[in-house]
Amino acid sequence: MSSNRPGSPAVFVDRDGTLMHDADYCSRPDQVRVFDGVAPALRNLKNAGYKIIVITNQSGIGRGFFTEDQYRAVEAEVSRQLGNGLIDATYFCPDVPGQPSECRKPAPGMVLQAARDHNIDLARSFLIGDKEIDAECAHNAGVRAIRVRTGFDKMTNGSCADWVGEDFPAAAKIILNETRN
Repeated sequence: MSSNRPGSPAVFVDRDGTLMHDADYCSRPDQVRVFDGVAPALRNLKNAGYKIIVITNQSGIGRGFFTEDQYRAVEAEVSRQLGNGLIDATYFCPDVPGQPSECRKPAPGMVLQAARDHNIDLARSFLIGDKEIDAECAHNAGVRAIRVRTGFDKMTNGSCADWVGEDFPAAAKIILNETRN
């Protein structure tokens, strides 16, 4: 039985290079360094009614660089550094580049699965990430894209993102300003 109630808006967030310093195949909790200002920005988005869902490519699993258990230990440390209750869900894709994949960004699989699992209204949602594949994933899933300059690739000229922000707190301000208008 389907409901006619509209879904919740969400902010989908890339992890490495967006929420935390990109440690290049981060496999240990001691490598996790969440960027300054991320936790309060997430709290502001939650208070404005957004679900926060992390979507992250983790090809290090598929490449055999680390295990799913090691990935989960890193996720637990990210959650600990942010503070419990800020992340509603996390989706990861272990697929390696160059192979057919429905979940590896820029494919929209993780976003679409999260939307089904959490009753999310994609038309009122956003995706924040540090790479062009994040912006492409957002558009492939039907959400608005914000690119941040905190990852390895700081060049955003020619990006297909709807907005570019210096960092996650700036991206959160863009979302909050857009939804007030």
